Amino acid sequence: MKNWLKYMKSPKGFTLFELLAVMVILSVLASIAVPSYKRSQIKAREAVLAEDLYQMRRAIDAYFVDHDSYPDTLDQLTGNKYLRGIPRDPFTRKDDSWNCLPPEPAENGQLAEGGCFDVRSGSDLIGLNDIPYQEW
Repeated sequence: MKNWLKYMKSPKGFTLFELLAVMVILSVLASIAVPSYKRSQIKAREAVLAEDLYQMRRAIDAYFVDHDSYPDTLDQLTGNKYLRGIPRDPFTRKDDSWNCLPPEPAENGQLAEGGCFDVRSGSDLIGLNDIPYQEW
């Protein structure tokens, strides 16, 4: 009978102190990991933005070589099969937020035909390199 009472009185769980210690350790680890995760997400989005801008600019240049004019909109690039589709801006998460820049006047004052000489992001955010995405 004494063995049975000894068995019943022995603790079978964690103490409050042990649970609090585990919670503190987990919160410290989370506070270290979350900012690193957020930064890596931004870096990944910046890489996608840079690649999308490169591909669209390349398609605009190819369109110019073939037609001797720049496209009026990005939709002309997809219509003429220079792009499969207009990519989604990774920061605005829209495919219609891209800003097309018109061509600059030549030395003789004439503009090249078309309205989309260059493309920029429509995001108001600033990159990790302190340059706004609209200027990439």
